[in-house]
Amino acid sequence: MSDVSQGPGWWQASDGKWYPPEQAPGAQPTAPPAYGAPPAYGAPTSAPAYGAPPGMAAGQPGLADWGTRVASYAIDFIALSVVAAVFLQVSTALGSLLYLAAFAFGVYNAWLNGATGQSVGKKIMGTKVVGEATGQPIGGGLGIVRWLAHIVDAIICYIGFLFPLWDAKKQTISDKIMKTVVITGVPKVPFAEAIKPG
Repeated sequence: MSDVSQGPGWWQASDGKWYPPEQAPGAQPTAPPAYGAPPAYGAPTSAPAYGAPPGMAAGQPGLADWGTRVASYAIDFIALSVVAAVFLQVSTALGSLLYLAAFAFGVYNAWLNGATGQSVGKKIMGTKVVGEATGQPIGGGLGIVRWLAHIVDAIICYIGFLFPLWDAKKQTISDKIMKTVVITGVPKVPFAEAIKPG
């Protein structure tokens, strides 16, 4: 115990101990800082936009709309199959060969969706598939699993493909299974550039 003041404002109680100024008799308690107080109404924040992956702040590119997703899917998985169906009417051999090419192209695009986040169609439409929690591509293998998970979207009368029309995160059932979202704001690439490997 010291009988020497510890600094300006310190005071000595009857027990002989020195106390800081804020503990002096009659001292006004200081209010603790308000932690977690909400910002003023309308003030800009850096919180992620609803349903957006980490790193995507409010005001930044958001989630892809249904029409854009349909256009991308048509480029990736439908267009070549339609061409194959037409040629099948002319030549069974050529049509069958084109169907095999369409299937291979579909698998390739599914892998690209996972490996880079962008299939050929998504490059053209300026969208990208990312993990909801990470904001990063999910990997080529999981991209193929995500494509196969679209079976769930299809077996309920294709209603799963319509989910982005009303879902808050614009996810299909496949997206919900794989925990992915499709975002916009990625630069669009011309078709000739989009089909180049790499």
